[in-house]
Amino acid sequence: MLTVNIICIGKIKEKYWTDAISEYAKRLRAFCKFNVIELDEEKFSGTPNPSQIEGILAAEGKRILSKISGGDYVFAMCIEGRQLSSEELAERLSDLALTGRSTVDFIIGGSHGLSPEVKNRADFKLSMSRMTFPHQMARVVLSEQIYRAFEINSNGKYHK
Repeated sequence: MLTVNIICIGKIKEKYWTDAISEYAKRLRAFCKFNVIELDEEKFSGTPNPSQIEGILAAEGKRILSKISGGDYVFAMCIEGRQLSSEELAERLSDLALTGRSTVDFIIGGSHGLSPEVKNRADFKLSMSRMTFPHQMARVVLSEQIYRAFEINSNGKYHK
């Protein structure tokens, strides 16, 4: 069974976001082993300058990379990534399972994005939209799209 991880910086505190993610996690149990791995956000005070942002990204990037295994297929969620339709994401996940990949990681960075090291490790840079979303919402939308992809691949009724 495929393992799908969302590896993200920061913790969600609002119950409505965690409830939504929990609902998709429950639905995904039929298709994969689904995990949301929350990592600590780098602390800073005030508005960081470019050098401090570089340090923040590096520290968060190290934490992210420590959770990725060598054989994992990695999607880096970043605005400069490529946009896929739900059907294209479903096809990509199906192809990964068929090629023997056992773990797929979706990476969501902190408020400053992802470090160059994490982006370089990625097998695919994925963008949800050219718009900017709160990270909590991005987790919910991504969880839903992963569920939708599995429903598409199993010819379920969820996707119309």
